[in-house]
Amino acid sequence: MEQTTPGNGSKKRMDRTMGEPGSGSEKEEAAIARRFVQARRNAVALADFPGVIPTTLGDAYRVQHLAAAQWPDAIVGWKVGYIAPELREAGGDERLVGPIFAHGLQHAEPDKRVFFPVFEGGFAAVEAELVFRIGKDAPAGQTLWTTGEAAAFASDLYIGIETAGSPLATINDLGPRVVVSDFGNNAGMLLGPKIDGWASLASPVLQCTTYIDDEEVGAGKVETLAAAPLVALAFALSRCARNGRALRAGDLVTTGALTGIHQIKAGQSARVDFGKYGVLRCQAIEARAFAQGRGPA
Repeated sequence: MEQTTPGNGSKKRMDRTMGEPGSGSEKEEAAIARRFVQARRNAVALADFPGVIPTTLGDAYRVQHLAAAQWPDAIVGWKVGYIAPELREAGGDERLVGPIFAHGLQHAEPDKRVFFPVFEGGFAAVEAELVFRIGKDAPAGQTLWTTGEAAAFASDLYIGIETAGSPLATINDLGPRVVVSDFGNNAGMLLGPKIDGWASLASPVLQCTTYIDDEEVGAGKVETLAAAPLVALAFALSRCARNGRALRAGDLVTTGALTGIHQIKAGQSARVDFGKYGVLRCQAIEARAFAQGRGPA
């Protein structure tokens, strides 16, 4: 598992590459990262993007890198999000990644409610997920991965819920460079049970439905793992390597919102029915109240 904490060796990768040429100044990028980190640690909303929006995804990943170096927690995995075609850079990525920190990872048992924090005045959502665990360290020099190669590096598959969240309410409206800048709009992950025999599952793999306060808000089906989940895993292996953070044994990787992105407010409950694999339940709690019992120091 990658242990990324302030001052560790990952800082040496803070160069001007990240896969693309840079256009923003290091001072500007550092200021944006610092403001996002402060807002998250203080659980306060941001009225607008804290600076000039990065010009490229490469610039945005440098902001993310700087923010992760300031965050007092270890990275235990990565969320993968989809970039709509009209928002992509020319010839650029179809997806994006953001770090999942140890403190935001909770284990969810079927039919037992888990509480998670949301930023009052910010953005919060739940997303039904299939989650891979990496079984062995990925080679740092490999920056292009096929789905077959990705599958060979995955040891386990789980059901789960990503708790998307940011102090910036308009984060998704402002586009992928803003999403990447603030930890990929991730605030945590609820990891459910393991799916046994995942490598040989017959089609369809699963169907799932998401509910907010008992009202259905989305449904989805996974026909095969190769259709999307393994594509997302291959992307995470590629993009993280390009960012100088090759995936490590034990890392968790979410693979995309199966039923959509469902916004949620403090006090509301969510339920995701994964059929024969179980039902996961959670409830949103205002972040400052949640932090009284749990939270970064």
